[in-house]
Amino acid sequence: MKQPTTFNTHNFLEINLAMLLLSTSGPFGKFITLPVPLTIAIRALLALLFLVLYCKFKGISFGIRSTDRWPIFLSGVLMAGHWLAYFQALQLSNVAIGMLSLFTYPVLTSFLEPLFLKTRFQKIHLLLGILVMFGIFFLIPDFSFGNQNTIAIGFGLLSALCYAVRNLILKTKVDRYQGSLLMTYQMVIVSLLLLPAYFLYDLYAIGQQWEGLLGVALITTVLGHTMFINCFKHFSVTTVSILSSIQPVYGILIGALLLAEIPAWTTVLGGILILASVVVESVRSYR
Repeated sequence: MKQPTTFNTHNFLEINLAMLLLSTSGPFGKFITLPVPLTIAIRALLALLFLVLYCKFKGISFGIRSTDRWPIFLSGVLMAGHWLAYFQALQLSNVAIGMLSLFTYPVLTSFLEPLFLKTRFQKIHLLLGILVMFGIFFLIPDFSFGNQNTIAIGFGLLSALCYAVRNLILKTKVDRYQGSLLMTYQMVIVSLLLLPAYFLYDLYAIGQQWEGLLGVALITTVLGHTMFINCFKHFSVTTVSILSSIQPVYGILIGALLLAEIPAWTTVLGGILILASVVVESVRSYR
């Protein structure tokens, strides 16, 4: 099996920019108050338009091998499940809980990657995953199985599972296809799956929230997710997953600045633990 390419400073900067762009999903998801299926349907459709134009401009072929159609289709279904569960978690709680429950996915990835890609399990990834979990524990206030936050965490965990499996599927395709092409096909699938949302919900409020919808489609989806997929060319899926644990920290900071969601001291402590795992994995990867 082909090993991830040793990365340089450009790759390191690219992955960190991707994390910053992806971290806007939490604030955008909290800012948009449309029903979740309608939000995701519009997000996917807008992103699809941008991606098709980009692929046309860059001369990227839309052809894919017949053997890759089902894996790419499955990745699109998982992408829809990931987004639906994640935005539901955001609407039930806040940016911190929504984003941080999702970021159990590095732990899930570290266990699933050896099964999907036949790589050797590394004990350090388990330790770093546990460190991330401790960080998330401190970031979640008033944990109880009887409140809305716990339900939000459940949706976040479902989103994390979908995201982890989707990433592992795409890892096997990035050497063959551009990240923008893979995202284009995923947006086609998500758009088709959520087509009924346009008939089930009132469309009147869409015009009042076009800024958030445009932002989550262009900034988070087109730019962030495309760069994120391209990172799989240079890093293992587990490494990308653990490095991406900085996203909740970015998201919480953006939420504090724009949505006035000020984190408690436990949130700060959890963020420090998550950042520690990111720094350790960054140093390991760079060496």
